[in-house]
Amino acid sequence: MEQNNGVTKKRRLTAEEKWRIYRECEQPGAKVGEILRKNGLYSSDLHTIRKAVQEGALDRLRQSRPGRKKEQTVPVAELERLRTEMEIKEKALVEMSVLFTALKKKVNLE
Repeated sequence: MEQNNGVTKKRRLTAEEKWRIYRECEQPGAKVGEILRKNGLYSSDLHTIRKAVQEGALDRLRQSRPGRKKEQTVPVAELERLRTEMEIKEKALVEMSVLFTALKKKVNLE
């Protein structure tokens, strides 16, 4: 907390700072009171942080549903571009196979 002209202002913590404080307080044998004082917080602040962590974790876990993933759609233009690219590469592969076979025959004849 900061004091400015006799008015006490609570500083806003970043998500990273809250996460650090939460983890520090959850350590076995942690002196929660000291940690809170060091960071200018009250036990109610820690309760709010713990609740936010729990809600965040539950939200994230709800997002990852078991089972098959939804298929992603590709725009038609992108699909056509990929098909054209695949055809070009397939033709190049066929040409290289023919050259490789001819080279292999030549090496075996010598």
